[in-house]
Amino acid sequence: MKISRRNFCLLMAGACCTGVLAACGSSSSSTASSSAASASAAASGEVRDELIFVNYRDIRDLNPHLYAGEMYAQSILYDTLVSITADGYEGCLAESWDISEDGRTYTFHIRPNVLFSDGEKCDANAILANFNAILENRERHTWLEMMNLLVGVSAPDENTFVIEMSEPYYPMLTELGCIRPFAMISPSCMINGSTKDGVNGHIGTGPYVLTDFVTDEYAVFERNENYWGKAPAIRKITVKGIPDNQTRIMALESGEIDLIFGKNMIDADAISQYLDSDRFTVGLSDPTSTRHIVMNTTREILGDPAVRKALQHATDRQTISDGIFYGLEQPADTLYATTVPYCNVGLKPYEYSTETAAQILDEAGWVLGSDKMRAKDGKQLALDLLYNSDSVTEKTIAEYLQSEYLKLGISMTIHGEEEQSYRDNMKAGNFDMVFNICWGMPYDPQSSLAAMRAPVYGDYAAQQGLDDKAEIDEAITRILTSTDEAERQELYKSVLTNLHEDAMYLPLTYECNKALYTSALHGVHFGTDQYDVPFADMYFE
Repeated sequence: MKISRRNFCLLMAGACCTGVLAACGSSSSSTASSSAASASAAASGEVRDELIFVNYRDIRDLNPHLYAGEMYAQSILYDTLVSITADGYEGCLAESWDISEDGRTYTFHIRPNVLFSDGEKCDANAILANFNAILENRERHTWLEMMNLLVGVSAPDENTFVIEMSEPYYPMLTELGCIRPFAMISPSCMINGSTKDGVNGHIGTGPYVLTDFVTDEYAVFERNENYWGKAPAIRKITVKGIPDNQTRIMALESGEIDLIFGKNMIDADAISQYLDSDRFTVGLSDPTSTRHIVMNTTREILGDPAVRKALQHATDRQTISDGIFYGLEQPADTLYATTVPYCNVGLKPYEYSTETAAQILDEAGWVLGSDKMRAKDGKQLALDLLYNSDSVTEKTIAEYLQSEYLKLGISMTIHGEEEQSYRDNMKAGNFDMVFNICWGMPYDPQSSLAAMRAPVYGDYAAQQGLDDKAEIDEAITRILTSTDEAERQELYKSVLTNLHEDAMYLPLTYECNKALYTSALHGVHFGTDQYDVPFADMYFE
């Protein structure tokens, strides 16, 4: 949605800020010529058809069957069998589909006359080649329960593609509609029919093709003249890589770029400066995911539920929301927002109360000593919080919590590690407490809960100390194969209630997607996938 200053001030509860911006120059001849062309079109009165976008890093590996590439780029190059919309599922490469009565067989009727951008036919045989390549690397995709239930795929003819499952699986169409790994690349780009070790091109059926790319500088996408759908108004998209937030803002001010889009691409301080601007428009989405801290229940201190519950009560989420995010990220009371499907289950929030937190610790034997620090049976209540050192926000929150918990007699050290090391340690369970973010729509809650049953991220390791771990896992498995909507909702309620009462997830704020763009650009909106940028819907006036 577009945001005015009045609405933003309601979100910020009166917080405000000011800033001064300056212009900067382009770093490459390609992006400089793009900016010049855009300026020339504007001066001549022509309707612009080139968009200049910015991202904090380059597009990386765009193999749609792996996970290293930028998803906004993959989504405009490649298509999936179905699309996920605000109104449900729509046909994409499959015009329609049938589901067998037992829910185990999906028959997709492939859209005729679709071509890859290189002119090759995209029929059921091409889709079968893609699925065979994905299944060759099945272990890489087991975070999707579909991979554990899939029996086989086939193409009876060039217009029909069939997926057979061992059990009914309700998230099937959602997973098939996600940007990866079920997007279709031209078989000509595969290496001996395989994609697990790389591809030799990035040819899809989407609305754009990649025509130029320089690592860490820019990428150029141009309209796919073979596209089967409505031709987008934007003919050319140039993507600049600018790692620094302030530099991105200056590039927007100077006219070098047209659009900044993404959860972590613009901070609240910058958003507040443009609320009354005629030149630029601000957009904010509904909550997309939950920023939270995972507590490792296998660690001696955090294995005590009283400590975990005391930390819940000792955390002032409203102050984090107002003081760090200017109210843009609202306080989070639960692991998933109540707007997420199946997640409005009436959970009682942990009210912020240092008195309650202190009482819980006292009753559990964690008492204050003469040094004003808490201990039990000679062991000090000392914890460590791991954060991603590439995230300024996480460090700020960590420092705030360290200060607040100290007032209760809780010692907490904080340390940051670069992103890959941080992720490796989280997955291995090498932490007391660690920052994390829910996967967001359309992956929540089904895919992120399913992944808790295996060492995909830190959840699996951190849950091993829970007495009800087996019960939670069993209920999640039943959720995924349930064909009864009422039963599925009750199972979700059971899982979410158990996790909430176990208190191992410390929710902080609900993230939202953000956009800041030139007011001449129209059609900017937020889709059902938080990682998608809807370039094909945008246009200039």
